[in-house]
Amino acid sequence: MSDPLDFTGKLVLVIGGSGGIGNGIGQSFRKRGAEVHVTGTRPDAGDYLEAEDSEFTELSYHQLDVTDRDAVNALPDEVLEPDVLIQCQGLVRYERQEFAQKGWDEVVDVNLNSVMDVARVFHAALADKGGTMIVISSVAAFNAVIGNPAYAASKAGAASLVKTLGVAWARDGIRVNGIAPGLVPTKMTSVMTDHPERLEAMVSGIPMRRTGTPEDMAGAALFLASPLSSYMTGQTLVVDGGLTLS
Repeated sequence: MSDPLDFTGKLVLVIGGSGGIGNGIGQSFRKRGAEVHVTGTRPDAGDYLEAEDSEFTELSYHQLDVTDRDAVNALPDEVLEPDVLIQCQGLVRYERQEFAQKGWDEVVDVNLNSVMDVARVFHAALADKGGTMIVISSVAAFNAVIGNPAYAASKAGAASLVKTLGVAWARDGIRVNGIAPGLVPTKMTSVMTDHPERLEAMVSGIPMRRTGTPEDMAGAALFLASPLSSYMTGQTLVVDGGLTLS
């Protein structure tokens, strides 16, 4: 029997795959035979190697500002037709910046508007391939997040978009699902995870008593992109160690 998690011959594109969860997901697909392309905002992959815990072994890197619609529209010319599209772009603004119009707009543009922009430009390619799209949102989609109204609202919007596109695009042979990670130490969450007292308080509320890892999220992504989930669409898997249950 063939291995359902063998992605040899498949092309995978990870938007926001330069670090953290996206980079971990990209590496997991690469290890299972896929040709993997990732995007990031810096000019080249080397700019990330010292600044973040990223790995680009055998990954093709593309610079992309997801709020630049012309650049998003041009991306299919670089990446051609992916079998699997993973949207892992994300932005948060702390110190109550999201209550101001500028902070709100910046976060919503990255976390929600760009998700639809990217989905739109790759719709035809995914339909041609009978492909899958996976949107990485957050458990913040389902809870109040004090101090970050734009982040919470945009992630809730992304989770809702998964449902809507899951239904709308099923007729085109495209499966759309999502992942809502819990607390994973990344550059974005360092405001909590780099402070022992804050981290301890957060972990104490997680039934599994640990933070998540990019590899935990990659396991869910591999499942959602594989034939193992062939009868699933419009669903967002919560991968949080039980955080939202406590």
